[in-house]
Amino acid sequence: MASLTNIRTAALAAVIGALGSTSAWAAEFEFKLHHFLSPKAPAHSQMLEPWAQKIMEASDGRIHIEIFPSMTLGGKPPQLPRQVRDGIVDMAWIVNAYAAGQFPRSEVFELPGVHQGDTAAVNQAMRTMYEGELSKDFKGVVALFQHVHGGQAIHMATDEVRSPADLAGKKIRIPSRTGAWIIEALGANPVKTSVGEIPVALSKKVIDGAMIPFEIIPPLKIHEQTAYQIEGPGGKRLGTTSFSVIMNEDRLNSLPADIQQIFYDNSGLEWHAKVGEIWDGADEFGINLATKSGNTHVQLSDEEWSGFETAIAPVVDRWVAEMNEKGIDGQALYDEAVKLVSENMDNN
Repeated sequence: MASLTNIRTAALAAVIGALGSTSAWAAEFEFKLHHFLSPKAPAHSQMLEPWAQKIMEASDGRIHIEIFPSMTLGGKPPQLPRQVRDGIVDMAWIVNAYAAGQFPRSEVFELPGVHQGDTAAVNQAMRTMYEGELSKDFKGVVALFQHVHGGQAIHMATDEVRSPADLAGKKIRIPSRTGAWIIEALGANPVKTSVGEIPVALSKKVIDGAMIPFEIIPPLKIHEQTAYQIEGPGGKRLGTTSFSVIMNEDRLNSLPADIQQIFYDNSGLEWHAKVGEIWDGADEFGINLATKSGNTHVQLSDEEWSGFETAIAPVVDRWVAEMNEKGIDGQALYDEAVKLVSENMDNN
């Protein structure tokens, strides 16, 4: 019969083994990252999870990041920045435009003329500008990294679009207020809906089309509700949407310098470029699915695109004037964004 000491030793070993196998031994630094999309979304599986894993591995187990998708910790997407500021969560992945008016300088990257067909180049420009003027937007939080998606293409249910005149009077879903300005400038009527509502809005003819990137096509089966996907030459788009992964500033500052550095080292220019590749890859997958399903991928000629550029040029002027009223040099921000994106495209 086994001795009491041996039984206790075996029991203790079993408990220790169970704890280790279930990661019950707490890491030295625990973080919660909250976001609004499902765990099946490319943003979760291809961007946020790999980023968190890189950081955890670099820390040799001292850092543990738990990701909470689909707003599982409560609230709505526009409330995510406040959740981080208030310390409800440590980090969040946010759409800057959802938090109306909180990130005015970052909005420059949503404007037409900035996204020139290379998402990585835009992301790198965002990183460079965050180190200067853009950081002023982030009160109480720190943007560990920022990015855009593949840019707003036009998806039409039944009508081919090759000029602004083809959009006259059409009802188009818009992603943001700058998106609404663009659609108005093109003579169409902006309709505000969430991304998830687009398929129903198309099927019920509430909208004639939508401004969304190609990567949205597969998860929402947009190709089943549309016939045409339209973009400019070389992948140019009618603006884009800007995102940020933010951390509570006090929480970040409370960390040891070496732990802070792990976050910075894994969120620099190289990572910003990688995120661009991830989103461009998802965009390519989306448009390929649409064309294989019989949809028409319209890539406008330079001459056709110039008609769109002329029509939407006042959008930039409108934004610059609004920024000037806030005491922000909007023209300088826009010029710098366009210049940096062009330089990054040449260097990539």
